Amino acid sequence: MKNGKNTTAMKKNSDRPFYFLNGLLLILFTIICGYPILCIISQAISDPLQVGLGLVTFYPRGFSLKGFQYVLKDRWLIHGFLMSILYTVTGTVINVMLTYITAFSLSRRELPGRGFLQLFFAFTMWFSGGMIPEYLLVKNMGLIDNFWALILPGAMSVWNMIVCRTFLQNSIPEELFDAAKVDGAGYVRYMLEITVPLSKAIIAVLVLWYAIGHWNSYFNALIYITDKSLRPFSLYLRDYLVMQSTMDIADLTAGESVRKDLQGITELMKNSLILLSCLPLWILYPFIRKYLVQGVMIGSVKG
Repeated sequence: MKNGKNTTAMKKNSDRPFYFLNGLLLILFTIICGYPILCIISQAISDPLQVGLGLVTFYPRGFSLKGFQYVLKDRWLIHGFLMSILYTVTGTVINVMLTYITAFSLSRRELPGRGFLQLFFAFTMWFSGGMIPEYLLVKNMGLIDNFWALILPGAMSVWNMIVCRTFLQNSIPEELFDAAKVDGAGYVRYMLEITVPLSKAIIAVLVLWYAIGHWNSYFNALIYITDKSLRPFSLYLRDYLVMQSTMDIADLTAGESVRKDLQGITELMKNSLILLSCLPLWILYPFIRKYLVQGVMIGSVKG
């Protein structure tokens, strides 16, 4: 018993440098990632003149919510925010359903042509038609200035499907299917009643990955959407960032105090928009955090 305790103590002592270095790196990464966010929050709730003078860093000066007031007065911004929520929810539901159904099908070893289908899907990860053929395809389908233009072209990620397929192969015993088959269950019933409840971890990961992709996406909307009523929030954020650069050039001829005040208001609006764009994902993450690490670790090794 004494030798066992000594061995355990020696292992703990040998691991201390690793834990110390690991903790130090995590603290460093937290500071690197957290400092810009803290600066954005501070500048979003500070006085416009203080922000324009460049006096605000990681703590606010002169509490003010003018940035949020200016943003919330723009009805098109609010409309774009709601449209982004609609795009994200609709797109994520379709993405997860298609990904899971495809992954489940390819996880069945008795599927005819399974090897060819896997190669066919993987081929699209390495080669694509390019932006112009994709635009022509979307145009010929009549999806320009259409709600579905931001959802259907990227309805499934092959990489996410491979991760989900690997999860199903490695985490759900084949004996469950044999037992379900004995009870008269087919593939659809087996998938819905057995595998889906056991796949909460990977489904949560897929929801997070797809939701982040839809929420942050702006390039497809920039190409396919010209109707203002269909523009997502990310495009409005881009427009405000471009507007800030334009105002910086235009304000060079204005007086010093006026220029600083305008610059401060522009910064307030920009930071307020950034915070609003991050808010939905910050709300979503705590609900699926407990599944995230488990799903990524189990599904990360391709089979």
